[in-house]
Amino acid sequence: MKRKTIDSYFTKAKPPSEFDIGNSDPSETTEPNINVNPQTSTQIPDEEPTNSSTMQSMINVGNKTLMRDPALRKPIDSYPSKEQEDIVNAYIHYGSYRFPLSKYPPSGPINHPRRFQHTWFKKFNWLEYSPTSDAAYCFPCFLYLKDPLGKSGSDAFTVQGFKNWKKVGGKECSFSTHMEKDTNSAHGYSSLCWENAKKTGTHIDKALEKPNPQLIENNLLRIKTSIEIVRWLTFQNCAFRGHDESSKSKNQGNFLEMLKLLAYYNKDVHDVVMGNAPQNAKYTSPAIQKEILQVFADKVQKTIREEIGDSKFCIIVDESRDISKREQMAIVIRFVDRNGFLLERFFELVHVKDTTSKTLKEEISIVLSNHELSIQNLRGQGYDGASNMRGEWNGLQALFMRDCPYAYYVHCLAHQLQLALIAAAREVGEVHDFFKDLIFIVNTVSSSTKRHDEL
Repeated sequence: MKRKTIDSYFTKAKPPSEFDIGNSDPSETTEPNINVNPQTSTQIPDEEPTNSSTMQSMINVGNKTLMRDPALRKPIDSYPSKEQEDIVNAYIHYGSYRFPLSKYPPSGPINHPRRFQHTWFKKFNWLEYSPTSDAAYCFPCFLYLKDPLGKSGSDAFTVQGFKNWKKVGGKECSFSTHMEKDTNSAHGYSSLCWENAKKTGTHIDKALEKPNPQLIENNLLRIKTSIEIVRWLTFQNCAFRGHDESSKSKNQGNFLEMLKLLAYYNKDVHDVVMGNAPQNAKYTSPAIQKEILQVFADKVQKTIREEIGDSKFCIIVDESRDISKREQMAIVIRFVDRNGFLLERFFELVHVKDTTSKTLKEEISIVLSNHELSIQNLRGQGYDGASNMRGEWNGLQALFMRDCPYAYYVHCLAHQLQLALIAAAREVGEVHDFFKDLIFIVNTVSSSTKRHDEL
């Protein structure tokens, strides 16, 4: 039988763990309570790096001073709703309130005291400590949790503070219970919001604040090339699109063929257009072409409006069907400019649902109103001789005369010439047959083109 020594009658102390505060150095049992002063606290070296903002006890947001100590700060929902987002962002900017000390105040029985440990900060990134109340708090739950209830009970980690240190560690650790495993829990939701808020570099507003200079330069050159092509084709009165604009087509239309020509003679253009352009920023689609044309049209209309100024003006209107069988109304404005010259400017082309006098009058009035042209300054109307235009009671000219009695109607001279030519052509058989055959050929070609497009 092995002889016992006197040491065997005493229980050997186990080495202290990071959660077992009760098994700390016996010398700590006689240590009195400590009143912690944030300004004179001792930081733990090489354990939990702390910058000046971490130790800062107050922060300013607008005209408000916010306390960072969890025991002293006000709940987020106590502030006006319009200010809550700025306050949350301010707290996130400075981070959780961590207060590393060489020794934290003991609590509990004098013969077996327990205390907060700074090593818990590393294990639980959400953890905060208040030197005022000597209690632990949850930073994300304070920011985002409006109903602080969970398995850990009531509002211990948001309002009251948790300081039952003997329940930290082991299988029933209160910190782990507060976290819970379910990501849809109260703490899980708050932590997710907190993590997303910290990733400000991935937010779209931050991405827009840091543009790529080379990308901007390439986009500018690409759109500038498309603008110049649209400008040239418009000035030359050329069609933009072709019948087949696929990559295998030998003729992709004037716009794309001109773009390939410019890319062939300019390496900078070649590097940013066609196949070298991103799929979502080629700036060559029909929609882009129409947008550029609309910008040109707006600038031209603005210039014409400036030429008219406050002068009196006349309108010349005619409507016709286009190849798609849609009724289009052309509006020309006739006026005397500041230099005394008589000018006629094509002003607008409007799609109309029908050609009744009421519809035409409404559309013309909208165009004039959009460009701040008053009907009271209207001094003349020029239309064809159709009843809907020149009708004495319900024609277009009569409707405008009711609004402005000085808007006198004059039969369009071009239409008068057309009627004279038609009457003369009927008396000459060869001319009549020529125009009859010409109309037949035009209709045949139009039908063939339509069938080709459908195929």
